[in-house]
Amino acid sequence: MSNPTDVPMETLRMIARQAAQQGDLHAAERSFLSLLQRQPQDVEALRFVANCRSACGEHAAATQQLQTAVRAAPGDSTTWLQLANVQMAAGDFDGAVDSYRCGLSLAPRVFVARLQLGIALEQLGQSHEALKTYFMAIESARAMGRWQDDTTTAPALRNAVKHAVKYVNKGRRQLFRSAIEPLRERYGSAELVRVERSLSIYFFDQPANIPDPRQKPKFLFFPDITSQPYYPRKHFPWLEALEAGTDVIRDELRTVLAQGQQLEPFLGEASAPAGQTMLRSTASMDAVWDAYFFYRHGKRYDDHCARCPQTTALLDALPLVRIRDHAPETLFSVLSPGTHILPHTGVTNTRLVTHLPLIVPPGCALRVGGEEHVWQEGRCVTFDDTWEHEAWNRSTQTRVVLILDCWHPDLSEAERAAVTDLVEAIGDFNQSCEIPAKPG
Repeated sequence: MSNPTDVPMETLRMIARQAAQQGDLHAAERSFLSLLQRQPQDVEALRFVANCRSACGEHAAATQQLQTAVRAAPGDSTTWLQLANVQMAAGDFDGAVDSYRCGLSLAPRVFVARLQLGIALEQLGQSHEALKTYFMAIESARAMGRWQDDTTTAPALRNAVKHAVKYVNKGRRQLFRSAIEPLRERYGSAELVRVERSLSIYFFDQPANIPDPRQKPKFLFFPDITSQPYYPRKHFPWLEALEAGTDVIRDELRTVLAQGQQLEPFLGEASAPAGQTMLRSTASMDAVWDAYFFYRHGKRYDDHCARCPQTTALLDALPLVRIRDHAPETLFSVLSPGTHILPHTGVTNTRLVTHLPLIVPPGCALRVGGEEHVWQEGRCVTFDDTWEHEAWNRSTQTRVVLILDCWHPDLSEAERAAVTDLVEAIGDFNQSCEIPAKPG
């Protein structure tokens, strides 16, 4: 019988692999151990032998072998995650957390490993980190069509996934309700009843009961306030001052257009798929929807504001929605000839959208909730964009409106403050959870 040291290493590796494929794990282990005698840092052999040791409950030996493997190949995510699993089995939750994080930094979409990391963090009493990690695991899995229900969840994981979902729901409820606790103490619980209901709807604890199927808020629905496509001017006494500035705003707009200053696609450069689903051309030219932002998601564009000082002064004097990282959203909306913005809905009915039409050639209109509105230059229109709406420019000229957002007039001071704190809390939590992008 030949001495294993006389067998070429690749032949030994092939023998080990064949034995493993045939289910003869003992023979495979012997071959891999022989390989390790000649190459102690062979990652494949170390991982296989460690798996055998772990299956026998010899977690310390398995850990030692896998630690050798990760030193030999620190960029191998699979080895890090195998080490983490062994450390979990051994009850070494601190070590498992470190190893899972190393593995996930290399392979962030392995949502099962992220679930295991959440379990380790929970075991260590790191409740907030566990909350974020479970949330990221669930969101990552669901983005890939998994963990939607029992049929999309592996049987061995169902109990762990259900626990994670329950943990996340409870933790996020507590987190977001605590964000408005100071306002509850200041205004009293009665002032925040509708806010509480809105949060319950957000968590699917109760139905939204939206009165019209054409209204479909993507994010937050606020109940028991007026629900209609367009809103009368009487609710917004500041419209007259804005409309009085139409000529000076238009003059600054024309300077922007003439100089081609920093117009950008409204849907973003990286949103080509969004453009295909949101825009359509009714002419021979491409559909183009550009924007010149003064504020976007609450961020001020200082250069743009400086180039249009009179427009900026008028906007700054208005009661706009101001929510950190979310609002206001103010801009020149530039719709090229032949462009049709297809039906879509906004995020929340707590705020309304106002258009001040500046350049409106014939053949341009807005439709909200099935009701068509033809813009008139210098005459504002205010609508709820959570109703399905669309806009088009069927002319051969550019159409431009100034867009801004304001609070729904039915919200009280306490409710506006609560929505502000709530949206910021939700945004902060989501931002702290770096959800891996869905593979493209």
